[in-house]
Amino acid sequence: MPESNPPSAQELNDFLKSVERRAFKRAVYAVRDEDAALDIVQDSMIRLAQSYSERPTSEWPMLFQRILSNAMLDWFRRQKVRNAIFQNMGDLEARVGADDDGEVDLLELLKIDLASTEGADDHAQRGEMLKILEDAIQQLPTRQREAFMMRYWEEMDTAETAAAMGCSEGSVKTHCSRAIASLSKILTAQGISL
Repeated sequence: MPESNPPSAQELNDFLKSVERRAFKRAVYAVRDEDAALDIVQDSMIRLAQSYSERPTSEWPMLFQRILSNAMLDWFRRQKVRNAIFQNMGDLEARVGADDDGEVDLLELLKIDLASTEGADDHAQRGEMLKILEDAIQQLPTRQREAFMMRYWEEMDTAETAAAMGCSEGSVKTHCSRAIASLSKILTAQGISL
């Protein structure tokens, strides 16, 4: 079988452009500092370009997610920032509304009708609800936020998330379950019924 040509610089550039915004948003949620998040994303892109640019383009998404996750963990180690607050969420998990696979549609939980175009009031209310949700996500512990963002923002499956986070699929499910329960509690405290 003949060897395929390595990806071009343009292919790498196009890939990095395609992941830049979501990676930045994920990093901001993780480190809660836009400047640090920008540095983390840029460092991750440089690492991918330096170490893995010759790899097939199909491998880049998982490699980049893993590099980004490691870069965020390195940042936390350097800053000695640890968020060790874990709460017992057992009684809230029953209210969350996950299906048999543990999948949760947060927009459904918030009862937001995205198809509604009744007017500016609906648009403003939806924007306000999403801002509240974004603020609630920022309050999550680091690993919960990371798992939640990969699963529901990046739309990665459990196996991909586990590989990117360097943990088991069971840990991903636990982190996501706790994140959703925490979000449920935070949103309920703000008067948003689930």
